Amino acid sequence: MRKAEIKIYDTTAGWLVEDENGYHFNYDSSYLKSSNPDPISLTLPLKEQPYTSKILFPFFDGLIPEGWLLDIAQNNWKLNPRDRMGLLMACCKDCIGAVSVHPLNNEEL
Repeated sequence: MRKAEIKIYDTTAGWLVEDENGYHFNYDSSYLKSSNPDPISLTLPLKEQPYTSKILFPFFDGLIPEGWLLDIAQNNWKLNPRDRMGLLMACCKDCIGAVSVHPLNNEEL
């Protein structure tokens, strides 16, 4: 199992988990209760129930770099191009836009 903290404007918005059943995203309950929370994407509107998918959610997949920048990441970090969660966690801590992905190590799970 791999887990990442999803932040929007440096505030924890939710958690993305990859396990043997696929991918799960759920908003943090305190984020949902905060004043005027923003959804991380129009395709992932605010709700308390988790989102579940067999493939990485298109919004998160779209954060992964492409082209020569993806080639650099794959070669330098020896990442498998089919490991979308691994690429997301390695490359998207400081990406363009309001959303960032922060991998959690096994001790934080």
